[in-house]
Amino acid sequence: MSTQLPQPDRALVERLRSGDETAFAALVDSLNGRLLGFARTFTSSPPLAEDIVQETWFAVIRGLRAFEGRSSLRTWIFSILARRARTMAAREARRAASDGGANGRTPVEWEPGRGRVGLWEDSPVPWALADPAAIYQSGEALEVVQEALEGLPETQLQVVLLRDVEDLTANEVCNILDISETNQRVLLHRGRSRVRRAIDHYVRNGARPSPAATNGVSAPRSSSGAGAADVRLPMNPGISGSSRSGSEGVR
Repeated sequence: MSTQLPQPDRALVERLRSGDETAFAALVDSLNGRLLGFARTFTSSPPLAEDIVQETWFAVIRGLRAFEGRSSLRTWIFSILARRARTMAAREARRAASDGGANGRTPVEWEPGRGRVGLWEDSPVPWALADPAAIYQSGEALEVVQEALEGLPETQLQVVLLRDVEDLTANEVCNILDISETNQRVLLHRGRSRVRRAIDHYVRNGARPSPAATNGVSAPRSSSGAGAADVRLPMNPGISGSSRSGSEGVR
């Protein structure tokens, strides 16, 4: 096992490999809700999302012996889920793509090399708030964020979830989702911009944006029913991993 793996992860992996059921139960308790939230970004079907998580845990058990420690244990598990989710949700994704027509104009998105096309027409200015925390803590503001997340395309939502909720590094996200670093940056920029635009509209005009089409994807909710917007950001700092994290263990 790689010496780069943090000591707590190394000790946990050894316990899991020895068949320690208590250690495995604690791992499931700590990650299952987050994995379910991530799985829901791949499918609109709650039962399928639960099946994806279950298959992920089976794959973790089968692949523990092959885990080499080139990434954190958590990153490795998320990578397994991403691969399982792509396989299990492929049929549903194809059906959604064939059934979902463009009902209205699609906003122009920023892309590298296109200058300011798709960027803000005017640079954002600071919100004149006496107490920004009051807006952040208000239930209505969190609902605005939740609605904005629900309107994100699938891959944008996945990148925002992994970077801003799970606090994973860019390299880890690239390996989990099998995307390039440039693509990751663009997706993160687009997702954050849409959420920021919704909050800006709410703060300046006191109005919530009209419900957006969800593209068959719902923003993840934890097992307690809270949305991704309810999570305090960033979460779980200190996760480390190498750029090869997505290649370990179970395929």
